[in-house]
Amino acid sequence: MDFPYLTRFQPVILSLFRFVTGLLLFQYGVAKLFKFPVLPYFANIPPLIWTAGAIELVLGALLMLGLFTRLTAFILSGEMAFAYFMGHMFKGETPVFLPLLNGGTAAILFCFACLYLSAAGGGSVSVDAAMGKESDAGGGAYARR
Repeated sequence: MDFPYLTRFQPVILSLFRFVTGLLLFQYGVAKLFKFPVLPYFANIPPLIWTAGAIELVLGALLMLGLFTRLTAFILSGEMAFAYFMGHMFKGETPVFLPLLNGGTAAILFCFACLYLSAAGGGSVSVDAAMGKESDAGGGAYARR
């Protein structure tokens, strides 16, 4: 089934997807670094998790703005892949492969959402588009062909 009437909204919906993804990552950075909201598993974090929080805070903000979207999203995708393997899959003595069992569902979803954004760009409502670095036509990689 095709929905051709939605095609015209694709660049704006891509921008909304980018903003919400950045906002969700930003909230993890705020929770890890500033302890707001107070969560028991972010009470006394090691330096590696603190670094991840700093990356999520700064790059999540850039993603929300749509500034340097492709590079920002690519770095965040790598960070989320690292978070899944180091923080979820291999956190015990034996690897736990299933995301439902190791709590890594969000990390996988963020990884692939950011990987998509690194290929698609920030959409028509972004600082990149305002500076002329993104095409308004398709909001991404195929618009430049």
